[in-house]
Amino acid sequence: MDIQIAGYGIICAIGNDAQSVLRSLQEGRTGIGPMRYLQSSHKELPVGEVKLSNEEMRRMLGQDEKAIISRTVLMGAIAIRQALQHAQCSMVNGQWSMKGKRVVVINGTTVGGMDVTEQYLLRMKEEDDLLPLLEKHDCGNSTRKMADLAGLQDAEVCTISTACSSAVNAIILGSEMLKTGEADIVIAGGTEALSLFHLNGFNALMILDKAQCRPFDKTRAGLNLGEGAAFVVLKAPSPLPLWGSAAVSLKRETLAAMKHSPKGGAGRGPFIRGYGNRCDAFHQTASSENGEGAYLAMTDALQMAGLKPQDIHYINAHGTGTPNNDASESAAIRRVFGENIPPVSSTKGFTGHTTSASGSIETVISILALLNGFVPANLGWKEQDESCIAPIGNEELKMKNEEFATARNVLCNSFGFGGNDSALIIGVSPSPSKEGEKHQEAEARVVGEAVITDIEELGELREFVSAGEARRMGKLLKAATITSLKALKEAGIETPDAIITATAFGMLETSEKFLVDMLENGEETLSPTLFMQSTHNTIGSAIAIRTKCHGYNMTYSQGSDSLEWAMRDARRLIETGKARTVLVGCHDEATPLFQEFCRRMGKPVPQDIYSRSIVLSRSSHA
Repeated sequence: MDIQIAGYGIICAIGNDAQSVLRSLQEGRTGIGPMRYLQSSHKELPVGEVKLSNEEMRRMLGQDEKAIISRTVLMGAIAIRQALQHAQCSMVNGQWSMKGKRVVVINGTTVGGMDVTEQYLLRMKEEDDLLPLLEKHDCGNSTRKMADLAGLQDAEVCTISTACSSAVNAIILGSEMLKTGEADIVIAGGTEALSLFHLNGFNALMILDKAQCRPFDKTRAGLNLGEGAAFVVLKAPSPLPLWGSAAVSLKRETLAAMKHSPKGGAGRGPFIRGYGNRCDAFHQTASSENGEGAYLAMTDALQMAGLKPQDIHYINAHGTGTPNNDASESAAIRRVFGENIPPVSSTKGFTGHTTSASGSIETVISILALLNGFVPANLGWKEQDESCIAPIGNEELKMKNEEFATARNVLCNSFGFGGNDSALIIGVSPSPSKEGEKHQEAEARVVGEAVITDIEELGELREFVSAGEARRMGKLLKAATITSLKALKEAGIETPDAIITATAFGMLETSEKFLVDMLENGEETLSPTLFMQSTHNTIGSAIAIRTKCHGYNMTYSQGSDSLEWAMRDARRLIETGKARTVLVGCHDEATPLFQEFCRRMGKPVPQDIYSRSIVLSRSSHA
């Protein structure tokens, strides 16, 4: 069953809504330039900023201009409102009228409210009245606040945090929930604000370009960071309009945008036809030479859609502009498409790399390209690199656009740290109905489990890794490694089919060390190792690398509900036949500073470490 995209919203460096983004794409106008809103000492680094201040965005959302709200939240709420308006929903008393529907908001983000934290953290150490701002930090809180600001106070919320593939993974999860009947309407996508934390983190890795990025070009020297948000309204296909009688009459521009849909009209097309999520299982920040994870994700997406490689008419590449990413993605594309590669371009030369939001921003860009019959340019590309595919050049665009007017399917790639690779196929019409897709009835049963709640238990690590490896691991990664491998050993499994992680705060110790060092000592001599181990999906990817698991890999970060979301996903994988064995982990830690803040706020003080790993296996019924 394909999933219908009933509406979309976008805000990024090249426009504050879909129509302005479309104009910028068609005119070849980049949004990358000097910093305006981010207050960094690295003024030499160009960025793709949204062209609105926080005050302007607060006004747009009807909020007090002086309210302290994360930029991540503001952009996300704006994009969600746009998506719901495009889906022809009506708002009553500040809330969207959903007519009893089960509504879920799924957001992909990594930094969450980091922009607020880095502004106030040092003052929090001395001023108790600022401590409530700490609650704005984590990813799950950001998603809840964003949904509330967007007018979805009653919606269930979920946060995916798989680094730069987060937003596409949010769309994948939403599609799965609709297919299994767990939701009626899903608003899925991602949002990420530029922050000093991740600007300096990427800079420490030495992968930022001081000029405009040039994906796939022989002279490429790195990426430009960007920010933004994009969300799509998803529902299961239906002959009826999504919002009832209120949606019968569409605006003229909406009708025009639907011109390639075979039926057109409210509540129809485009469609999500296929998707795949795989793990490269190679390195925490680098991609493998042959692009194994990307190759598997793309082939899974094609198989789900029932399409052959020649049925894809455009590839929106991940294409960051780093030497490693572009060569690895090129190898994967060549493996899938052989000598018949369709037009390919990376649109990061327009928006910058918007990290966790990039997948949904590029999904909306792909939809705009598909529905309006054009191929976005690969800005900055001039010179062929033999290690890379040749993206569509500016001089070829006119000819290709004439061919693309009849295009039916586009492929959108989105890859993240830890080799979390995802691919999404969008079509202007649904797939033909397929027979024989029913799976044998099955249930998930626990076949292995291990728990650590005391730092003293970390000594067990020497049973699994060398002393040299252990010295490079923080306490949370040590605990997660122990419980994961013990649970797998108990289950008699070396490599699970999938790995799903739950964490409220992620790699708190390494993140805090990087952040405090930056705030106290400046932006010049920061540790790349700390940044490499700061993403929430560090744990899931590290376990995948150790167990050589190239399967599905997901990380949930929705506060105390994280494990519930992870277990739901694991059982869904098993019950739908997508996996036989799934490793689920719930991992969190507390630093002395975080514990002190909790004491001063009168909140329960979290324990130093908590790591629980569960292995689920499929039990079939005749």
